Amino acid sequence: MDKLTHSAIIGTDVSRDWLDIHCLPGGQRQRLPNTEEGHAQIADLAASLNALVCFEATGGQEWRLWSALDAAAIATRQLPPAQIKAFAASRGTRAKTDRIDAELIARFMVFRPDAGRNLPHEKIRVLRALVSKRGQLVETRKRLLAQVKAHGKLGSSDIFASMDDELKTLLDHQIADLEAQIEQAIAADETLAKTANILRSVPGIGPVASTMLIAEMPELGQISGEQAAALTGLAPIAHDSGAMRGKRAIAGGRRLLRHVMFQAALVASHHNPVLRIFADRLRNAGKSHKVIITAVARKLVTIVNALVKADQKWRTQSA
Repeated sequence: MDKLTHSAIIGTDVSRDWLDIHCLPGGQRQRLPNTEEGHAQIADLAASLNALVCFEATGGQEWRLWSALDAAAIATRQLPPAQIKAFAASRGTRAKTDRIDAELIARFMVFRPDAGRNLPHEKIRVLRALVSKRGQLVETRKRLLAQVKAHGKLGSSDIFASMDDELKTLLDHQIADLEAQIEQAIAADETLAKTANILRSVPGIGPVASTMLIAEMPELGQISGEQAAALTGLAPIAHDSGAMRGKRAIAGGRRLLRHVMFQAALVASHHNPVLRIFADRLRNAGKSHKVIITAVARKLVTIVNALVKADQKWRTQSA
């Protein structure tokens, strides 16, 4: 506990209905409802113990608790589930219950006091929600179009044509409406608007990529290029042992952002004058397409991070 600035840690396992907590160093356990009343009880306990409250990212189940604790000025940290799972494996913990998970989360926080991330500002949370919903609708439209194509091959497209056209029109309108809301949310905030202008000045970074960078990486411009690549999951991980030199690979990071950066890298490798030369050099060296796109995506992330940090728009010589 000596590495932490708080007197106690409250590990919290968040489910739809319940909050299981484990306090360190005391070892107290408790189950509370995942309601406003339960949130207030955790806030009161954390305030009395001068505790940091930590929990896993659970697909949004933790957001209500996170917001309530932030409003109560309680220090919080959201932790990556993959790291908690790896920590449990390193301890030989195979059993899994809500109580056990709460203790693991607390002990991991003691072991890695620098892990996790703080609650993003409300404007970022709103933007992230809009971006997430847009992504869901785009994926739904993609599946619909795949089904339409499949019906065409089976000769049954006429049966569903009217229904499919109506559904696609609805999705198109909803996606366009969300994109307008996203643009308005960015334009309404001077800092976000400035960051978006810097990002979109880079050939290869369009509206979707710039919005995803703002929403999923609020740390942009405040960290090093290596850290930015790692957060995106684009930093190569070594697999060496003794004289053996294994193949480097990427892993972890923020999956949705990484996927968008791959799409941006495909565009940048052809239309960004600096990254096109970089990609051609790798291609001439015999590198595979996947390696080239990954390298371009990584370089793209480090470039935009440097530009935001310097508060400068893209210039060819900037890379």
